[in-house]
Amino acid sequence: MAGVGNLKEFAALAGVSTATASRALTGSGRVSEETRVRIAALADKLGYQPNIAARTLRTRRTMTIGVLVPLGHERAQHLSDPFFNTMTGFLADAFAEHGYDMLLSRILPRDDRWLDRTIGSGRVDGIVVIGQSDQFHVIETVSRRYRPLVAWGAQVPGQHHCAVGSDNLLGGAMAARHLIAQGCRTIAYAGPVDGPEFGERAAGARRALEESGLPPITLLPTHFEPEAAQRDMAALLADPAGLPGLAPGMLPDGIVAGSDVTAISVIRALAEQGHAVPGRVRVIGYDGLPVGALVTPPLSTIDQQLRRGAALITELLLERIAGTDTPSRRIEPRLVVRGST
Repeated sequence: MAGVGNLKEFAALAGVSTATASRALTGSGRVSEETRVRIAALADKLGYQPNIAARTLRTRRTMTIGVLVPLGHERAQHLSDPFFNTMTGFLADAFAEHGYDMLLSRILPRDDRWLDRTIGSGRVDGIVVIGQSDQFHVIETVSRRYRPLVAWGAQVPGQHHCAVGSDNLLGGAMAARHLIAQGCRTIAYAGPVDGPEFGERAAGARRALEESGLPPITLLPTHFEPEAAQRDMAALLADPAGLPGLAPGMLPDGIVAGSDVTAISVIRALAEQGHAVPGRVRVIGYDGLPVGALVTPPLSTIDQQLRRGAALITELLLERIAGTDTPSRRIEPRLVVRGST
């Protein structure tokens, strides 16, 4: 059989409209499974491939979403981090359900033009930024002239850009209150405090201690990257002068970690020093990553509901691609109690 020159000719041979043939071949819209299978089989038989470049020029749509991960706060962090793996996986699933591909980029900002470069590339229909890092000002500025942009992160008073994220103040307080309910009276926060998300988590834990009349929270600064965080914690534990804010040789009886990855690193460092979790120190994380249920002991955590977050981001971004402004959305975190507390 002679080759097919264009989509119109192929649709005529398939006995469907051009629009139906296009949806079936590209997965970009609703079509019955029977029709999709039949059209795919015919395309395979004829050796027909839709001209995606021509469709992009015609519709001015790439059917691709750019997902950017700015790491100005921690340049050693990588996309292999369990949080990014989990979040980008959920986003890819949500995009695919709407016929979109995902273009993923790890950004090490050299200047304030990193967002503009992706926008100007013409390769994406919209952008998701995972984490505001120390780039809040860039996201805020660009959002005032580029609508199809949604961030995963915190929401602060007067914020312009659309963001989806957990209530970090509430989550930090929930973590500390759980430790208090378990009998902890000397509580520390391990992890970074820079940036709106992590700063709010630490502030929420601090507020819970104040409300309970307990001593102020001890801050144990660590990096994001797992091995670095474990080394940081090990160095703090091995310091003869003791941990910041505590008497020499004294350990906190509870630790709120700024993320699940940090919590796992803290538990490993404590184990290396012979301190049992939860027997000597109770540890709770923040994120709700699947890996938390697989470690020993299984990690108690504040669940951000990342899958729901990815679905909300997708919903809001598609509305913005269609030209509609959308407000930010905040997700209420949930306490998940496991063996580490």
